Amino acid sequence: MGEFEVIQRYFANSGRARKDTLIGVGDDGAVLQLREGYDLVVTTDTMVAGTHFFPDVDPRALGHKLVAVNISDLAAMGAEPAWLSLAMTLPKVDDPWLAAFADALSETADYYDCQLVGGDTTRGPMTFTVMAKGQVPHGKMLTRRGAKVGDFIYVTGTLGDAGLGLRLCQGQVEVSKKHSAHILQRFHYPTARLAIGQALRTVASSAMDLSDGLYSDIQHLMHRSSVGASLDVERLPLSQALKDSCDRSTALALALSGGEDYELLFTVPESKKSMLDVLLSPYGVPVTCIGRITGAAGKLELRAGNELFAYEHRGFEHFEK
Repeated sequence: MGEFEVIQRYFANSGRARKDTLIGVGDDGAVLQLREGYDLVVTTDTMVAGTHFFPDVDPRALGHKLVAVNISDLAAMGAEPAWLSLAMTLPKVDDPWLAAFADALSETADYYDCQLVGGDTTRGPMTFTVMAKGQVPHGKMLTRRGAKVGDFIYVTGTLGDAGLGLRLCQGQVEVSKKHSAHILQRFHYPTARLAIGQALRTVASSAMDLSDGLYSDIQHLMHRSSVGASLDVERLPLSQALKDSCDRSTALALALSGGEDYELLFTVPESKKSMLDVLLSPYGVPVTCIGRITGAAGKLELRAGNELFAYEHRGFEHFEK
């Protein structure tokens, strides 16, 4: 099967058909109509077999995850998703595998109101790159740059489940049957906190999503905002599945550095703190205050209640020596 047949069979009508897509898959480029008064937000993520996913991964899980992790970036900026592009490198065309992958990708794109509008296919080691494009009201985007001293630090959902799911897939841990489905779901099928990201446009001073782990990611926010942060590890939101599956020390390490949670990390000024519960109550997702922004630029302090918490970071680094 040739490149153009692959595109036509599996990806020509992927995702939701949008009226603001003037030209989509099949031409030299897509033509997209941006809404008046909105800014374009673009994000890109690459996944490589053996580095970001197991070579024997369920193709449906991979199709879902490729879309969801990019939509999570748009959520962190308060954007509304609209379009996707997919660059795909495959060692060969495996029809059943590709059909399952394409179905999941299309279903997930449709769920987030996105349309696949272009991309590229080539032969080689299995690699996927997705570019997601969204829209946000002019000047209302959330960024990592706005955190101020005294702001409260929040996270959505729970932390550490996906990190435990990875270790379960690697055979490094055992998890009871009672909790394994939840843990694997969190690892293979992350949920982008899209509605919450859009709601936060009115109250958050900064935001980002958690992909590499809280300990690493909050330092990106600190760097962009030229601030420090103090976190209370006793407040980190842990699921019952995580607490039942490992000891306290391991659970905290996974929450801090496990990665791939795709929850939102955001800051809120004290003047807007009282608005948060009311604003986010319709979405049914727990939101937890885990610390405050400090004036010690670049310094991350971890505490356990009133005591300093010693921690050796062992998170993922793309180019670790």
